[in-house]
Amino acid sequence: MKKLIILTLLIAFSAFTFAQSKKVVCCANPSSTQRFAMLASNPEFRMAHLKPSPIHFQSSIGTNVTYQTPDGKTSTAYLLKAKKPTNNYILVIHEWWGLNDYVKRESEKIYNDLGNVNIIDLDLYDGKIATDPKDAGKLMQAVVEDRAKAIINGAITYAGAKARIATIGWCFGGGWSLQTGLLAGKKLAGTVMYYGMPEQDVAKLKTLNADVLANFANKDQWINPKVVGKFNDDMKAAGKKLYLHQYDADHGFANPSNPAYNSDATKDAYANTIAFFKARLK
Repeated sequence: MKKLIILTLLIAFSAFTFAQSKKVVCCANPSSTQRFAMLASNPEFRMAHLKPSPIHFQSSIGTNVTYQTPDGKTSTAYLLKAKKPTNNYILVIHEWWGLNDYVKRESEKIYNDLGNVNIIDLDLYDGKIATDPKDAGKLMQAVVEDRAKAIINGAITYAGAKARIATIGWCFGGGWSLQTGLLAGKKLAGTVMYYGMPEQDVAKLKTLNADVLANFANKDQWINPKVVGKFNDDMKAAGKKLYLHQYDADHGFANPSNPAYNSDATKDAYANTIAFFKARLK
């Protein structure tokens, strides 16, 4: 019995050691989305995301939908369905606050300005929303990549086999917009990202099947001009087209609920975004 107990403890210890070693390997080479999530541990980064002003938005056309995800679960999204049948879709990825009224309002604005598109607001937080930077950081760091990719892949399947998919996201969602574009494969029509962490693996960027429009802020201390410059170089090395726009603004400049909101930069970035989508979702 004593030998059996010792053997059991040795096996348990070995399993724990193996798990820890795998964890170290993961953290030693984080993905671009993990790298961005790690910023939430930095107090200065959290303070750069001031508590947003409340926005209350009530839509008469948006509805919640639930779809299957390939991990055997389901996910709930916010759908703006096109008035006439179309295979054009935009997948929207929220900021680090979660799928809140601001994102839904912005999606409806895009929907009205394009006029020929279905829009699906994905929820990578599985229903959770934050209004405090500390809580938002916790939610962002709690995202499991496999689950996030399952939510995205489920939405791609929901859009249908003939879907032409564009993507857009801000902050946390900016990086995930690019990742969604990578996951969309040949269905991808174009990707828009606002001040999100770029993919730094050129081999992955080579698999992009459409152009990228990126809106970055020169005053951003983290997704700074150096990071943006490397992304520009990486996209060239991958042989992909990047429409790069850099503004004399700070991180989060396009969110009117953010104290760092910059109306001039927002108007220009939005105009470029709509023109980009119209050219690719005809």
